[in-house]
Amino acid sequence: MSAITPGEKAAILVEALPYIKKFSGKTVVIKYGGHAMTDPALKKAVLTDVVLMKYVGIHPVLVHGGGPEITGLLKRLNIESHFVNGLRVTDRETMEVVEMTLAGKINKELVTFLNGIGGKAVGLCGKDAGLFLARRKTEQVRQPDGTVSTVDIGFVGEIEQVNPEIVDTLLKESYIPVIAPVAAGPEGESYNINADHAAGELAVALGAEKLVILTDVEGILRNRQDKDSLISVVRAIDVPGLIAEGIIEGGMIPKVECCLAALSGGVKTTHILDGRVPHSILLEVFTDRGIGTMVVR
Repeated sequence: MSAITPGEKAAILVEALPYIKKFSGKTVVIKYGGHAMTDPALKKAVLTDVVLMKYVGIHPVLVHGGGPEITGLLKRLNIESHFVNGLRVTDRETMEVVEMTLAGKINKELVTFLNGIGGKAVGLCGKDAGLFLARRKTEQVRQPDGTVSTVDIGFVGEIEQVNPEIVDTLLKESYIPVIAPVAAGPEGESYNINADHAAGELAVALGAEKLVILTDVEGILRNRQDKDSLISVVRAIDVPGLIAEGIIEGGMIPKVECCLAALSGGVKTTHILDGRVPHSILLEVFTDRGIGTMVVR
């Protein structure tokens, strides 16, 4: 592929200018996970996007997952993984591994990478400064006979309260907050929090302009076999019908529900983007065509 000309570079900057002006000073919460975390080239692209956003006056906040690394370490320790409705059953021993992997390893690796490419990042988990307070989550499971029972899935939590003061302080001092979704419970116990939900709750508490969820799919497809059937914009009012039709299904349902909760909490726009596309965040925020699916009120 030939290099772009100076004139083409200038045209790109001119196209981006209205968006830079529109979003300067605004907060964008990014849920970072999936293939974009494990592929070195995609990881560099995403984190470079985050640093660039900071330099043009946007305030990015990164909330990351780490499921594959947790599973890998559990295997090495001969601890078997079990899931209920897609949630990892987390006993006390597993929770120690989760916290060590998310807050101790992945979080600090991301911070180091961001600082190495010119950012000024600080790593946190939900336990720092009481950022996330959580309660134990229980899950409803339908049995073969049709009855529904409540299942204890251990130290899996749902956020009860967000105290964003520490994140606001970091943003005001031009830092990039990088947050691991581990929270404290009422007795000081640790809870594993779904990263999508953590990002959505934090976006509401910060009064964010945008919530961006990076995934391993193109967005919401009207026909999953046809990549050209991408639905660019989904209105909140249309979501129940799309779920009933089976267009929104499986793992996409909780992501869309997270977007709806963020919108109802005051976040202006939410986006489900394909993290496998290099610089997908910049394509969505700074270009006319955008990428992925935007979920709006």
